[in-house]
Amino acid sequence: MGCASSIHISDRVVYHSGKESEDSHSPQQTNTTQHQGNPASGLPLKPPSCKTTLTEVQFGPMKLFKDPLQVLLVFAKEDSQSNGFCWACEKANYRCSMVRTPEFALECFSEKLHDLVIIDHRHSRHFDAEALCRSIRAVNSSENTVIVAVVKRPDREEASVMPLINAGFNRRYVENVNLMACYNELLQLEHGEVRAQFKLRASNAIFTALEQSQDAIEITSEDQVIQYVNPAYESIMGYQQGELVGKEIIEVPKSEKNKPDLLETINSCIRKGKEWQGIYYAKKKNGDNIQQNVKITPVIGQGGKIRHYVSINRPLNDNNKSDKSTERVQAESQTDIQSCKHKDRRKGSLDVKSITSRGSDGSSQRRHSSMARIHSMTIEAPITKVINIINQAQESSPMPVAEALDRVLEILRTTELYSPQLGTKDEDPHTSDLVGGLMTDGIRRLSGNEYILATKQPHHLPSHLATPLSLNDIPPRIAQTMETEDSWDFDIFSLEAATMKRPLTFLGLKIFSRFGVCEFLNCPEATLRSWLQVIEANYHSSNSYHNSTHAADVLHATAYFLSKERVKQSLDPIDEVAALIAATVHDVDHPGRTNSFLCNAGSELAILYNDTAVLESHHAALAFQLTTRDDKCNIFKHIERNEYRSLRQAVIDMVLATEMTKHFEHVNKFVNSINKPLAALEENGGSSDEEAIKSVLTSPENRILVKRMLIKCADISNPCRPLELCIEWAGRISEEYFAQTDEEKRQGLPVVMPVFDRNTCSIPKSQISFIDYFITDMFDAWDAFADLPNLMQHLDNNFKYWKGLDDRKLHTLRPPPE
Repeated sequence: MGCASSIHISDRVVYHSGKESEDSHSPQQTNTTQHQGNPASGLPLKPPSCKTTLTEVQFGPMKLFKDPLQVLLVFAKEDSQSNGFCWACEKANYRCSMVRTPEFALECFSEKLHDLVIIDHRHSRHFDAEALCRSIRAVNSSENTVIVAVVKRPDREEASVMPLINAGFNRRYVENVNLMACYNELLQLEHGEVRAQFKLRASNAIFTALEQSQDAIEITSEDQVIQYVNPAYESIMGYQQGELVGKEIIEVPKSEKNKPDLLETINSCIRKGKEWQGIYYAKKKNGDNIQQNVKITPVIGQGGKIRHYVSINRPLNDNNKSDKSTERVQAESQTDIQSCKHKDRRKGSLDVKSITSRGSDGSSQRRHSSMARIHSMTIEAPITKVINIINQAQESSPMPVAEALDRVLEILRTTELYSPQLGTKDEDPHTSDLVGGLMTDGIRRLSGNEYILATKQPHHLPSHLATPLSLNDIPPRIAQTMETEDSWDFDIFSLEAATMKRPLTFLGLKIFSRFGVCEFLNCPEATLRSWLQVIEANYHSSNSYHNSTHAADVLHATAYFLSKERVKQSLDPIDEVAALIAATVHDVDHPGRTNSFLCNAGSELAILYNDTAVLESHHAALAFQLTTRDDKCNIFKHIERNEYRSLRQAVIDMVLATEMTKHFEHVNKFVNSINKPLAALEENGGSSDEEAIKSVLTSPENRILVKRMLIKCADISNPCRPLELCIEWAGRISEEYFAQTDEEKRQGLPVVMPVFDRNTCSIPKSQISFIDYFITDMFDAWDAFADLPNLMQHLDNNFKYWKGLDDRKLHTLRPPPE
């Protein structure tokens, strides 16, 4: 085909511009007319150059050369807009194809894999532009294609672009037939998104080099969270990639053979942007120590800040050196550190040539292309891998199977994979309202009125408690009330009455003493007492449910769970301390309203935390603010920095786990990662499985799941308490929800849970729905792990009690007196 542009009248490809390859579709002479001028304005066109010019793109130390842009235009009908883009493509010397139907668009894209696709989204009667975009995205290797939707100029309000983004579009173009507007849009796309995607494609080669390197390579974020390890690292260290990625460096076991201050010295060097190289002992997964020559390079990124650290580790051949000689080598390497010479890192990029210089053996003969290799990398999420596998299976599947897989893909692309789908017709309204109120972040209001919660200053140590009590100073009546605190049937309301609504401080003193928290934190008992009092002072005693009695109840349940044998086998002392602290602070400064209420009201907290886990984020943040602002109550003052960081991370993670939007995700992960593997091992029996059971219980990721499940169960354990306690808690939470509904009506806000109207609500029905939807499955899983027959018996008794009231059509907490 010559360089002259031509219009193809057939529906398959109706227009080509630019120099095409030899196997391109040739126009049939009977259906071809020469394109003589500007299709939009009649102006003469400058014909595209026959010479293919390569564009040079700099990518770190790499020089990339790019062919002219390939553009696919999908317009059902020729009009001024399509002609404008045709003219713009010719002017820019892009290779351009135009098609009329989605079928030919897919065929053409599958053949050429265009850099840029522009789809007409203005006329839905011709074809579904969003469906076409999703179909293109399902094609292998489409992730680096930029797709643009041409949309109508809005008549009234500006529409959201989220439907377009969810369909796979990168951006939209509001229709504008002006030729230079079309031309400028293409130029901006080429030098913006298209060039960025071109660089991403080139990164496949870098990842292939990393994969084939014989050196163990580890890449961490600026916060030293592991983001990538290569196969050589897996082979040398014995870990699988999934066991490390996402963990902080401090979570990976360290060798005891290094000098005590070596890590601090290394961190001090690399945080200044300087490279460190020296001898370092690492601990393999099986516990063996391995001596390595390590080179750690900080990578400078956006804003001139360190964004990543790249560690290249090469095991030393002579691993039988004496500890003395190792200490000498480490001492020498530390001497070198002091100078910490700045290397020419060219903004910290990797020297790929040096990494792959030993890759000429069989390992370098990979069968997969760089694109295939990139799919095994950690930059692709597991769910994306699943979707790609299904897409490949669809290609060779009969139509019914392919259609069924389409439905599977629709489900997998949602963000709520773990949340059960509620029906829309005969669903129990109590369940619907509970789910809506507890598992969403609210309904956006249409009015401009905003309800702003008054800014509340945190309470400091109350003046009447200026001299904190100690365990020895606890009044006899209170001490007697707490004698049974290690029993599940402990009556927290008796303690509430005895302490004049200050149960958290007294119960906290006893439980923290029982678990040796002061000894672990190396803090005086007076500091702990002050801390407990400050935290309790920041709970709202005016709340009927979310007050310090609830916090004390959750602390009691947490301590009870921590005493169970299976839990003790799984968690370390730092986990136990974190769990007790998290339970104590998990609802501090709770306003007695749900997240949905705060989001709908436009509260300051909702704005601060972007309508996401608003209360839980506030509880965690405020807890650390209250703790660290005054040495008198700073229980963390005397612990080592890394230990504080680990403890802080664990507390925050547990407090955030109490947010209900991820309830089913936490429960499902616990069941699949812990319950099922343990059940399989226990069925097999035999002492050989003891190590496997220990591995399941103590792996870092499973310990996190246990802690999350523990505090979740403690937080909503009311239905598993003895009947009288269960009834009291049900009355308190109902009253708090009633008060919220009352306020929503007063303020003109959306009523999040309409069934919680104090005039019409059936409390038994609400409890039945809560137990059925949230409690039963979670406590079945927790009981299978921790062995809690007494709790399950209470749960069964309480459910029967509420069911009995509901069968009698009663709406109250208790039956009427005989």
